Amino acid sequence: MAFTERQENDRIEIVGAYRSIQVRRADIVEKDGVEIARTFHRHVLNPLKLDPEGEVVDTDISGEDPDVQEICKAAWTTNVKNAYRELLTVPPEEGMP
Repeated sequence: MAFTERQENDRIEIVGAYRSIQVRRADIVEKDGVEIARTFHRHVLNPLKLDPEGEVVDTDISGEDPDVQEICKAAWTTNVKNAYRELLTVPPEEGMP
């Protein structure tokens, strides 16, 4: 009886005007090659973020799987980043109520 565990990104979605990337990772436990358990974990990546000093910087995707990195690079065009930068830099009094 051999138990093994593995992880796989089983769903990668591009969502919304700012091309957020939603990644669903499946953690799979198998016994003798037969799946006996599966749990899911999600995280969302946006093209830009605010650093601790409040500056807009590119999101670091270097720790993501290669398939996720390629999708981010394709989805996060200059136009998408510029629009998202505008969203991040709108002063609070001008933002949504």
